[in-house]
Formats: sequence, C-alpha cells, structure tokens
Amino acid sequence: MIRTHRLSGIAFAVLSVALIDACHKKPEPTPVPAAAPPGPDADSARRAQEEAARRAAADEAARRRADSIAAAEAAARNAAGDAANMRNALTAPVHFDYDQSDIRSGDKAILDAKVPILQTNNAVTLRIGGHTDERGSDEYNLALGQRRAAAAKRYLVEHGIADGRLETISYGEERPVAQGSDEAAFAQNRRAEFEITAGGQSLRRP
Repeated sequence: MIRTHRLSGIAFAVLSVALIDACHKKPEPTPVPAAAPPGPDADSARRAQEEAARRAAADEAARRRADSIAAAEAAARNAAGDAANMRNALTAPVHFDYDQSDIRSGDKAILDAKVPILQTNNAVTLRIGGHTDERGSDEYNLALGQRRAAAAKRYLVEHGIADGRLETISYGEERPVAQGSDEAAFAQNRRAEFEITAGGQSLRRP
C-alpha cells in the first residue's frame, strides 16, 4: 500500500512539471505565405495603364497645341480686321456743298476718326486730293479742289497732326467717281479723298 501511494505521488509530480512547462512554452508563429510573383494578367494590366497614361498625355499636348494655333489665328484675324478698319477710316472721303470748301458738320466725324489713328501711327502720311463736279472752268475747279484739300488738311492739323505728314493736291473735275450730269452725281464728286502714302503696312490700334 505504501508503495502504491509513492508511485502515484511521483506520477503526479511528473505530470505537474509537464503541465507547467507546457504553459511557459511560446506558441509557434503562424507562417505568412510569400506573395506570389505577378503573373501574366498583372503585367498586362500594368502595361495597359501605362499605355492609357501615355495616350492621355499625348491627347492633352495635342489639344494644347491646337488651342495655341487657334488663338494665334484668331489674333491674326483680329489684327488684320483692325488694320483694314483703320485703313478704311484713314481713306474715308469727306464731301462738300456746291461751290464750297468748308467742312460740313456731318463730315467732321469722318475727320475726327482719322486723328487717333494718325496720332498712334506716327509713320503714316497722307495725300489729300481735292475734287469738284464738272460745272465751272478747269482753272476754277482746280482752285476749288485745292481749297477743299487744304480745308481737310487744316482740320487735321488743328487737331494735332503734324503739317509735314499731310500733302495736298487738286484734281479739279478730272477724276469723277460718279458719271452723270445730275445733282446725285455732282454731290458724290464734290469731295476730298485721302491716300496713305507711307506707314500703312503695320497699323497699330489707338
């Protein structure tokens, strides 16, 4: 009986030691599986993304080039339109009453429109030609045409344009713009015309 109890005590002690040792032992870490190398599908997706990015960048660059070209063309059209409008303003004629050389009130605006263009474009010079209708002698009409050209020049000089930029000439009745011997034709022929003689190639807007 004593022997049996002794053996049971020894077995209990061994079992206790084993349990204590098991409690102090750290658990083994769970291994993390290694990432699989990219397969053919992953490579294809990456290449597709890179190609899409390249196409988007090329499209954006092409759009910017197109916008730049369009803007330059629009600016050129506007500049050409401005230059044409300014040339038209500089060459617009003024008209006179029968046998008169005074600037009519309604024609002052035509001369006024020339002033800022001439002030901005100092290289521009004008020739002012005086014209008459067919009535009167050649000598009288040449003198009348000269007075008309001089009146237009005087108006521009009084508004700040240098005398030396404006020359005058009289054509009398020699260069009618309207044929006929009625008042409608006569009214068109009684005029002072303006010709740009220098500086009209690159007009700047006032």
